[in-house]
Amino acid sequence: MDREQEELQFLGFFGIFKESFKIISSWRKIFTQITLSIIIPLSFIFLAHIQISELLFSRIMHNEYALDHTREGTTRYEKLSDILASEWTAFILFKAAYFTFFLILSLLSTSAVVYTIACIYTAKDITFRKVMSVVPKVWKRLMVTFLWNFAIVFAYNIVCLLFFLIWIVLIGPSTIGLLVLLILLCLYFVGFVYISVVWHLASVVSVLEEVYGMQAMIKSKVLIQGKMGVCVAIFLVISSCFIAIELVFEKFVVLGRNSIPLGNRIGFGILSLFLLVLLILFGLVIQTVVYLVCKSYHHESIDKSALADHLEVYLGEYVPLKGKDVQLEQFYV
Repeated sequence: MDREQEELQFLGFFGIFKESFKIISSWRKIFTQITLSIIIPLSFIFLAHIQISELLFSRIMHNEYALDHTREGTTRYEKLSDILASEWTAFILFKAAYFTFFLILSLLSTSAVVYTIACIYTAKDITFRKVMSVVPKVWKRLMVTFLWNFAIVFAYNIVCLLFFLIWIVLIGPSTIGLLVLLILLCLYFVGFVYISVVWHLASVVSVLEEVYGMQAMIKSKVLIQGKMGVCVAIFLVISSCFIAIELVFEKFVVLGRNSIPLGNRIGFGILSLFLLVLLILFGLVIQTVVYLVCKSYHHESIDKSALADHLEVYLGEYVPLKGKDVQLEQFYV
């Protein structure tokens, strides 16, 4: 990264994308290694989970249909009930295992990319081995931040559900009621996007600063002020691309097994995996660049030498950047 800190604040939507592409292309080797070791397995697990979930669930629905058309008390009914119980157990266990591995790989990939860009930013020598030695110690901080975000989203959904129940009781599906429901849904979407944007930036804060968890969320909330429009636009674009890849995979690979030739399905599967890998890598780099842009916008100078010192692994322990180092003197343009 050859831009001065003062210049980063002027990066807009396209400037952030351009800077992220420049970082990846300039450091192809290290990002290729991170992609091969973490991001490809992460992407493969996500797509494989869609395929396996559909197979398991379609089998459950088939047996549920057969059970509904079988007389109770018969041997066949008892057998189908046992099969369904086993299938639901397998489905739930599979979902739990998927979520666990997906979460771990997501946090590891975030740690690896953020740490790598921090080393690039400070002109430190960076190797894949160094990244992988630091990442397992950094991701624990990200886990705490994720759990706080999960708690916030859970509480947010509970509150929104209460408003929905109030809407059902007091208003109902009348003409005015539908208009009120539309307004509530729009407000819910705005709130959800805002929480998501704060969380993504908080992930970077958790790696590069001493705060994590709720404190990282609060810090992120402060940082995005003044850059909210750009942050939301970037989040919506990346999320839209993610949803598009998922829909293409579901339509042409998962649901196309009876209508699309196997060779074409394999081709769409490989294409979906390739695009998802690129999207995840690009998205992680972008959220780190957004952090640097927000720091610059608020005139918070980051001491590169201090950041470099705190990125070192000291006696096998990761030492995060302290607030007094990252929240240094104000510079003015």
